[in-house]
Amino acid sequence: MVKPIASEVLNMVDLEREIEAQFRNIPTARERRPVNSAPATVRASSLSMPDYVEHREGATEIGKLTAEALVREYETAAKEIEGMGAQLIECVNKCETMTRDAFAATEEMKETAARYREEAKRIFLQIENCTLMTAEVRKTCTELKEKIAAPPTAMA
Repeated sequence: MVKPIASEVLNMVDLEREIEAQFRNIPTARERRPVNSAPATVRASSLSMPDYVEHREGATEIGKLTAEALVREYETAAKEIEGMGAQLIECVNKCETMTRDAFAATEEMKETAARYREEAKRIFLQIENCTLMTAEVRKTCTELKEKIAAPPTAMA
């Protein structure tokens, strides 16, 4: 016995309506919550959609759920990217601190080098003064030797 095609199409349409009605009776992901799950206030932030999107009129439930899941994944990735930006700023702050410390160390090195130069100048002058004094002592000693060694002159 062959059924007419029109009745098969009507049966399929009825079947689709019945499936759609049952699908609508299934609680959505927002409505479903396991018994031991956290209260809605704690989980609300993870379930709420970002402000930059909203469902369009006429979108199917599957389309809405898929779009929500997708936008949540993108939002999670965007927050991770922002977190990386915060880490980058933290690294920049550390670099700035290191740069300030390096400049301070460089200034300290310049001051130390200046002190070394002053000390070198002091020692240089002290050595030259010692050699001048030694030369004067030698000259005086030589003159004295010559006076002592010289024959006495007649005193008359």
